[in-house]
Amino acid sequence: MLAQPLQKADVRDRPFNNLLRRLSVGDFSLLEPYLQPEEAAAGELLYNPGDDVQTVHFPCGPGLATYMVPNEDGRDVETILVGREGAVGGIVSEGYLPAYTRIMVKFGGPFVRLRVARLEAAKLASPTLRNVFARYADCMLAQMFQSTACNAIHSIEQRTAKWIVSAMERTDGDVVPLTHEQLATLLGVGRSYASRVIQTFKAEGVLETRRGSILVRNPDGLRLRACLCNEAVKNHFEEVLRGVYPSEDTPGS
Repeated sequence: MLAQPLQKADVRDRPFNNLLRRLSVGDFSLLEPYLQPEEAAAGELLYNPGDDVQTVHFPCGPGLATYMVPNEDGRDVETILVGREGAVGGIVSEGYLPAYTRIMVKFGGPFVRLRVARLEAAKLASPTLRNVFARYADCMLAQMFQSTACNAIHSIEQRTAKWIVSAMERTDGDVVPLTHEQLATLLGVGRSYASRVIQTFKAEGVLETRRGSILVRNPDGLRLRACLCNEAVKNHFEEVLRGVYPSEDTPGS
């Protein structure tokens, strides 16, 4: 749902996206007339490699987008998740450049879209707005660096726990819509390996599986099994864009 005209500074009138809610009243007013709501379905394609980047998509509420890098064997490898703490498409560039990765909707839900040209015009009009998006671009780059390191040094079990925790934090729920096959794809392993990891977590009472989803029974236990990559990313967000990354300490953020 689009925000109401901002006669007041209550950010709860804005779309449920923390990056948009981080903006000052004046900066948000530069974007608000051009924001368009959309209801995105899981699996919906936002960009393919080579596509012109003309639109910025802001996940809202439980919506999640993912960057997928296609490989020569036909598999896609997931790099990072983006939820209501950010946006995808045209954040760093001025648009009309080819997308490098495939960007898809991971969890369906409300999104808000904005033409890159409108965002660039607003950046030119406001140094403070430009600064916020530059800071977010830095945070997104940090996520990519951390993901590269994580894939290189951490076990499949740690990465699985990290991914599920990351999804929970962004959706504020204990049910993650994920199949064994999808988990195997995003981790770059065989389905049987992914199933063994899930069975191990089930035996420990950490989670249960439902048709097409995972129910987390023991979030603290899951966090103990995860690597600390999520924490490193969150700490960087707090240094650069305090309060934007969803956390238990910032309810309704």
